[in-house]
Amino acid sequence: MMTNPGNRLTQGQFSFLPDLTDAQIITQIKYALNKGWAVSVEYTDDPHPRNTYWEMFGNPMFDLKDPAGILMEINNCRKTFPNHYIRVTAFDSTRGWETPRMSYLVNRPMKEPGFGLVRQESEGRMIRYTVHSYATDKAEMERY
Repeated sequence: MMTNPGNRLTQGQFSFLPDLTDAQIITQIKYALNKGWAVSVEYTDDPHPRNTYWEMFGNPMFDLKDPAGILMEINNCRKTFPNHYIRVTAFDSTRGWETPRMSYLVNRPMKEPGFGLVRQESEGRMIRYTVHSYATDKAEMERY
């Protein structure tokens, strides 16, 4: 049994589930806002697992308390970058935490190129493996 049919990118919460609807996204945003977390919208066309710093779409919404306003920002990002990965991140700025508490994808390209495993043989029968993102085979902004 294949645990990831279609080889979809699995980063963040809910990544093994079907794509979230806008109503489900609003529910998650309400949860984050009720916890007092700031929400931000980020996007990328290079989804390599070590690429943790995505481009921010606008500023983090520290003072925004209306989930509809955050969904509006998500939809603006979807219109601007329809063929990119877009994620929502909720940041807890409470002293002692100061970290992302939840992160999940809200948009993905129609065709996800996936990843390859590159094997490199080295001295002393040592073998090293590197994850290669097929998205980076093309230049930036030409990937999707």
